[in-house]
Amino acid sequence: MKKLTIAERYLLLAHILSMVFGLAGLLIVIPSPEIIVSLPPIGQTAFQWSMAGGGAAYIIFGALAVALYGIRNLGIGTTLAFLLPSVFLSLSSELLGTSTGFPFGDYAYLGGLGYKVAGLVPFTIPLSWFYMGFVCYLLARCGLQVNSSSSWIRHLGAIAIAAILLTAWDLVLDPAMSQAPVPFWEFQDEGSFFGMPYRNLIGWVGTGAIFMTVAALLWGKKTILLSRQELNLPLITYLVNFAFGATITIVALDSRFLLPTALSILLGVVPTIIFWWRAEANKLRQMDVSIENVVTGDGEQLPPKQVDMAIK
Repeated sequence: MKKLTIAERYLLLAHILSMVFGLAGLLIVIPSPEIIVSLPPIGQTAFQWSMAGGGAAYIIFGALAVALYGIRNLGIGTTLAFLLPSVFLSLSSELLGTSTGFPFGDYAYLGGLGYKVAGLVPFTIPLSWFYMGFVCYLLARCGLQVNSSSSWIRHLGAIAIAAILLTAWDLVLDPAMSQAPVPFWEFQDEGSFFGMPYRNLIGWVGTGAIFMTVAALLWGKKTILLSRQELNLPLITYLVNFAFGATITIVALDSRFLLPTALSILLGVVPTIIFWWRAEANKLRQMDVSIENVVTGDGEQLPPKQVDMAIK
């Protein structure tokens, strides 16, 4: 388990550093060609590699870090029960979208994100749906204190809010990836919402809600008991991915994009921090086992020291 934790942390660090390196390339190096010319041959080669595969690398590192986190905290079965629906359903939605325009609008992926499935969707895109969808759902579920005895309304509430958190991230991701000087995808027609069609947002909410619902059904009545400290990785993952898109959007685009950035903070960043903070109270409430209720098999009450061991 310790080895998993170490690997998880190194992968998260690689995820963050690859985004920082990408920001430096997109916002500093590319706008200043003289920097590229002044680089030694090895530096120019590294820059070419980063432009060719940097976009795919940060997504792969993020997906691996979150997958290991899930295995360590929830188990491999529970993690796969989210990973498989999120990857296959989001890929299906993306293939449908790039082929027909439904549900995201008319768009196409360009280069820089890796091999394209069916020549349409980079293989890394479903991985990004997985790791960001996973952290959004965990934060919402723990923040709303969903457990095995929760009503179906509370379960649906966690799914709906998680889908909104996921879409809030897209408010800075889409402008950054489609309208910055180096785009990774493009909409065929400029949409009414800061270059995006409104149905793109509906497609995000719908796609996220669908695979989260499938995952929730596969999880059944499993209680997810995570403390604030145990939710650090989901929170960090959400915040650094928001920061990546927001930095490109604010720096590379004009001031009108401050509005979708503010909406992303209001609908995404603020709720995730609140849910993360509430998680500690959720775990303490679940772990608040009274001495009177802890008894042996024959109905006798356990001594206080044994009660502590039972709780642990």
